[in-house]
Amino acid sequence: MTVFGSVFGTTAGQAGQNANPWMQTGGRTSQPVGHYDFCKQYKKECNQTSRNEAPLKLTQGLWNKIVQVNAQVNTAIMPRTDMEMWGKEEVWSYPTQYGDCEDYVLLKRRMLINAGFPVNTLLITVVRQSNGEGHAVLTVRTDRGDFILDNLEDSVKNWNQTDYTYLKRQSARHTGQWVDIRNAPQMLLSDVPTSALERRVP
Repeated sequence: MTVFGSVFGTTAGQAGQNANPWMQTGGRTSQPVGHYDFCKQYKKECNQTSRNEAPLKLTQGLWNKIVQVNAQVNTAIMPRTDMEMWGKEEVWSYPTQYGDCEDYVLLKRRMLINAGFPVNTLLITVVRQSNGEGHAVLTVRTDRGDFILDNLEDSVKNWNQTDYTYLKRQSARHTGQWVDIRNAPQMLLSDVPTSALERRVP
């Protein structure tokens, strides 16, 4: 059995018992402040729209590429906080040697786009870890479910196989807009750690 087959055999079984293999999203919500500042610098990356919300049709080759990119970036980039690199919080940037969680996400997203993946299937996602800290991961929307690329984990898992609480992600329709995730608890801004600090929707 191929790696592709074994992964999806496990995922399908667990998803049927535990949760939908796809996240359920709601309406438009606040944009993370770091992404807002990133969009002022990379305007073209944040004004892309799509009428097609279809997920990626996953093949063995595409799955191999997803796994490869996740492991490659996790190995190439050394973890550093924004305070260590920039002297301030919430600086989203493309890493060359060092980065924090959202920097890993940006690089993985760009590499997969360059490999031909549709933009509307690669969504930056804000989560809360089990220790209460904010974190960012990349969601790949596929016809087999939503899969998570994470700098804390080399294996690529379906979102319902992780220990995270999912808060919000980029809209599949507009790269500069964000939507909430329906299973996420309502949280006060003061409850959300720095990685998930928000800019309110105008």
